[in-house]
Amino acid sequence: SPLIIFNDCELDKAVRMGMGAVFFNKGENCIAAGRLFVEESIHDEFVKRVVEETQKMKIGDPLDRATDHGPQNHKAHLEKLLEYCQTGVKEGATLLYGGRQVCRPGFFMEPTIFTNVEDDMHIAHEESFGPVMIISKFKDGDVDGVLERANRTEYGLASGVFTKDISKALYVSDKLEAGTVFINTYNKTDVAAPFGGFKQSGFGKDLGEEALNEYLRTKAVTVEY
Repeated sequence: SPLIIFNDCELDKAVRMGMGAVFFNKGENCIAAGRLFVEESIHDEFVKRVVEETQKMKIGDPLDRATDHGPQNHKAHLEKLLEYCQTGVKEGATLLYGGRQVCRPGFFMEPTIFTNVEDDMHIAHEESFGPVMIISKFKDGDVDGVLERANRTEYGLASGVFTKDISKALYVSDKLEAGTVFINTYNKTDVAAPFGGFKQSGFGKDLGEEALNEYLRTKAVTVEY
């Protein structure tokens, strides 16, 4: 799920929400932001702040309310994530933080941050389903260009955009090929809002009025009189 962060966003909020979009539930989240696109003029500052905040995350018991980051759900998934990160490094992406197993009992993976991720890299188009933040930059003002890159995926469950320009936000949300678009927030759903994907992310909707159709029977009656 692509998350586009423009240079006119509220940066502190974009950092906080961007981290939540990736690291919530250790990245084991169907709508996790699989890839972040950050406008060039704020890219370095955004990355700097994300690294600083990630370093503060407390790793530990998921049942402890003070814990920010718990273990992955099983060993095979942890091993897959470690291999995923190794692939990113081999392809030439910059591993800024994490990428390793935490040295403690359990299947703990460090929150991980990659930058300088090119569109043709494995980690750019394959979802990790883990705590791995994939950051790519885009040129200032290139709205249509970043939209084309964001839509270059076979999936379309969720997406997001951060900007103070509501006209731009609505334009981007219209062009993003995803069933859900978050504007200046993320992971925020409502029972009244239909939830479901486009493309390979499936058909139909859960929640909202549209979900009620799944519980109805439609009958066709044809009459000649």
